[in-house]
Amino acid sequence: MAYDPLTGRYTPDPVPTSGPLVGFKPYITTPAKPVTVGPVAPAPRATPGQFRKAEEASNVGAPVYTPSGLTPTGEFTTQPEPTTTTATTTITDPYARYLKDLKSQEGISAYNLLLNEFTQYGLGSLVSDIRELLVNNTPASEMSLVLQKTPAYQARFSANKDRIAAGLRVLRPAEYIALEDQYQNIMRNYGLPASYYTKDATGKQAGFDKFIAGDVSAAELEDRIATAQKRVLNANPEVTTALKQFYPDITNGDILAYTLDPSQGLESIKRKVTAAEIGGAAMAQGLATGVTRAEELARYGVTGQQAEQGFQTVAAIAPRGAQLAEIYQTGPYGQTQVEEEVFGLAGAAESRKRREKLTALETAQFSGGAGTAQGALGRDRALGAGQY
Repeated sequence: MAYDPLTGRYTPDPVPTSGPLVGFKPYITTPAKPVTVGPVAPAPRATPGQFRKAEEASNVGAPVYTPSGLTPTGEFTTQPEPTTTTATTTITDPYARYLKDLKSQEGISAYNLLLNEFTQYGLGSLVSDIRELLVNNTPASEMSLVLQKTPAYQARFSANKDRIAAGLRVLRPAEYIALEDQYQNIMRNYGLPASYYTKDATGKQAGFDKFIAGDVSAAELEDRIATAQKRVLNANPEVTTALKQFYPDITNGDILAYTLDPSQGLESIKRKVTAAEIGGAAMAQGLATGVTRAEELARYGVTGQQAEQGFQTVAAIAPRGAQLAEIYQTGPYGQTQVEEEVFGLAGAAESRKRREKLTALETAQFSGGAGTAQGALGRDRALGAGQY
């Protein structure tokens, strides 16, 4: 049966027309008479006294609330942010402690390997500054930056500071050391004293700093050494004499050091050496020449070898030419004029005319005999203008 709350009556369930209950006959064949149910009387309301007793019973054992001593202001206030405290974590797990100790041991092992490797190259002092970083497993990227700030690193690669000041790029350690090795090999191959290239305990040669700071390549260094060694130190002594005479700031013991000084331009050094070779060639023929004349010849492209050949001709012609010029009163024709004609300098045309005039006068003086062949100025082939 179903109860209808609106009418307060029960109604019988409908008889199924399909399904497994079809044909089922209930025991009650006649419907029961509807029962009328009246409205349910409301429960009596509790009195204030009863409510108070129920409240006190429910509060038995509950915590007692104590109001704060704050005085209300009637204003809204912002609740403060909660304070967070970081507690120091102590590893109590034996396996976690084992892993931490293992990493520390790996850091120590890495340090020892790095120290042994760097010590072989004289760089052991660089590693000692980063021991704590290795032991504490500092990332490699951070370790590189810290290493570059250590005093040992800055002292080892000190020329980089001067390169920065000169507007040059910083050399990486591998480039820096490779350049030092090239310097050392070149100096050793040319037989320079060991003091020029011997390195200290850190693998550093203090003299190399000026080369690196001056951006001197290995090829330029070799050119400088060859210029000093082959063209001065191993040349005729007259070349060294002329070099010191022309340039008093270069002493005998400092010729090599002078050529290796990066502050002295390589081209300037070569120009001075060429002038000394020219002056030495003149001295070898008993002739005197000054730095101004020697540098002038060098600017005209005269080499040391050409000077040796040219001054041989000048030595053969100049004395007799000066004698005849004085005899015939044709104007001066001595070493200066012969040099102009032999080396093709300015004034060579005028000097050639004077020589030809002296030759003609000498020929006329000794005409008809061997005088023409024996005349000191009768060798036109030896005095072609610009011949050297």
